[in-house]
Amino acid sequence: MHTRRFFLNCLAGGLATASFGGVWWANRSEGRVARWTRRILGDTKRQAPEPVFKPQPATWNDNRITLTWIGHATVLLDFYGIRILTDPVLSDRIGVALGMGTVGPKRYIQPALDFEELPPVDLILLSHAHMDHMDLPTLRRFPRQTMTISARNTSDILKAGRRSRIVELGWGERYTFSTQRGDLELSAFEVAHWGQRWPSETARGYNGYVLRREGKAVIFGGDTAATSSFSRLRGSSPFQVALMPIGAYRPWIRNHCTPEEALAMANAAGAAYVVPIHHRTFKLSEEPFAEPLDRLETALSGEPQRLALRLPGETFVCPAT
Repeated sequence: MHTRRFFLNCLAGGLATASFGGVWWANRSEGRVARWTRRILGDTKRQAPEPVFKPQPATWNDNRITLTWIGHATVLLDFYGIRILTDPVLSDRIGVALGMGTVGPKRYIQPALDFEELPPVDLILLSHAHMDHMDLPTLRRFPRQTMTISARNTSDILKAGRRSRIVELGWGERYTFSTQRGDLELSAFEVAHWGQRWPSETARGYNGYVLRREGKAVIFGGDTAATSSFSRLRGSSPFQVALMPIGAYRPWIRNHCTPEEALAMANAAGAAYVVPIHHRTFKLSEEPFAEPLDRLETALSGEPQRLALRLPGETFVCPAT
């Protein structure tokens, strides 16, 4: 059984216990689930601050590759005029919807762009069905016809998210997205993660992606533990940038890579720049909040210019080559 899935089941049971008389357990136990339950219940009054940086996508040059980190695994990418949004999560909380609200981790920082501040999005790109990557309240806000690329066996969830134009990709499969500005080629590749969406036992896909256009390429690593899959990408394209997850590795190391492993995988693929994602937004694990970025900066201390972004809202323009 996956450790994270076991935690989610325990967390649900813990919340129920706390609601129906398990007050001592919720308040006093030093077990992992009890501590997480206290954190979630204690987050009610906490206010997430606004990011220091505010992106201005209306000013971006459509003849470049430009991106901004909105938070967690959500990145807005302008790839020579085609706008892609990865794993959009703009909700205040992620987790289980219980009618009156969502029970789950609360944001520690607001999205760098609110939904109303987003430019028109051409393509929504989803790595897998976990709630911190496939957020139905956020997805329901986009036009139904917005093209959505996702992993295999996720369409049933996406239909609940009011998506009507869905393409599922399995590992090794490709899709060409055609627009008035030209074509974008997407290919899915294997990562080391898992795809079930709690509480269902249905097996679902989980992808990394390569995006190609105008002879350039971008890697979206999705969510992954350490894997040799990235080395097999090397040589297939000159990769301008790799979006790599760096957080939630303690104790979930079987499903999430460390910052050093993320850099090693980006290096194995041959990426020129690294954009760290999946940290600093939700408290999903037990490593100190600032540790993932600190460790990545240390790992890149010999070539700090390769670290494209550090904080939500920062914007990076890939150098013209």
